[in-house]
Amino acid sequence: MKITLVGYMGTGKSHISNILSNKLNFKLFDLDKEISKKYELSIAEIFKNHGEIFFRKSEKETLDEILSSNESIILSVGGGTPVYYDNMERINEKSISIYLRTSVSTLSERLKKNKEKRPLIAKIADEDLPEFIAKHLFERNPFYAKALYIVDTDKKNAEEIAEEIIQIALCHP
Repeated sequence: MKITLVGYMGTGKSHISNILSNKLNFKLFDLDKEISKKYELSIAEIFKNHGEIFFRKSEKETLDEILSSNESIILSVGGGTPVYYDNMERINEKSISIYLRTSVSTLSERLKKNKEKRPLIAKIADEDLPEFIAKHLFERNPFYAKALYIVDTDKKNAEEIAEEIIQIALCHP
């Protein structure tokens, strides 16, 4: 069994995938971390040194490699991953995809705390963040909505979200 978490940055994909991995005893993959490992650079450095097109091609290749595994895995992908190439279709074909849906206000509050680690929003003023997130979500939601399941994360802690995902996976045909 493979479970892939998709959603915008700040939805808790990395944190929740960690909990799921521990609870289910599945191997954990964070797509961005795997790409960073491969190039021995942070995602921000890859964007800066090689550009977004290079990153998206590497992301696609790494995604395909991980999804081809025969192991039971939890995979957390970057917020932009579902938007490029046929990534969302591949994710759905090879795994149980879960969209972690989070409101703009919750995302804004979370992302203000560590903007410098996120190249996409590092230079955006705090007061402009909600508008930026809302615009981005509007563009990305059609891709996220292709996930096989949607889990709303507002007003839930990570443990509750993880338990909800486990129940979905256990009932998945």
